[in-house]
Amino acid sequence: MDQPDGKRLYSYAEYLEQERASPTKHELLNGEIFAMAAGTPDHARLCVSVGAELRAHLRGRPCAVYSSALRVRVQATGLSTYPDVGVVCGRLERDPEDADAALNPIVLIEVLSDSSEAYDRGQKFAHYRRIPSLREYVLVSPHEPRIEVFHRNEDGSWTLREARAGEGAQLQAIGCTLSVDDVYRDPLAQAAPEAEG
Repeated sequence: MDQPDGKRLYSYAEYLEQERASPTKHELLNGEIFAMAAGTPDHARLCVSVGAELRAHLRGRPCAVYSSALRVRVQATGLSTYPDVGVVCGRLERDPEDADAALNPIVLIEVLSDSSEAYDRGQKFAHYRRIPSLREYVLVSPHEPRIEVFHRNEDGSWTLREARAGEGAQLQAIGCTLSVDDVYRDPLAQAAPEAEG
């Protein structure tokens, strides 16, 4: 389907066909397909660090931590994307059109980047808020030890809590606290002088 401005709009089935054949990840938004930017080494380290901390906290509980390999679909808006880290508790609900897409994350985490920060804070968060199961949206700064937790209240409003170095980011929805220092600890930075010598 083409728009009057010449842009081609894709159905979800067309998007899936292209996504399965592509070596890179893409996001579907309002019928348009967008390539997702590759991350930096620091971005990748922070994603894994957050995921590992969550997994350790959730061990023995009926919750799973997913990497950015898991596609999440927002049925209310049509957004299909790959959050940096996601948590699903109970049972993974799969999209009827796409068995590889989750519908029911309870926590979504994005490690910010200069190129995506405005989108992650604005339009993407607006889409994520339409996921009925979502209770917390977490933003991890790439420039300083700072984790922001947006928590959905009983009345549907959202409250921001921020944690910095020496503090813990509380994730009430899953009953755990992320140590900001542990998330940002870079073992390679600490080992660098020894490796060079």
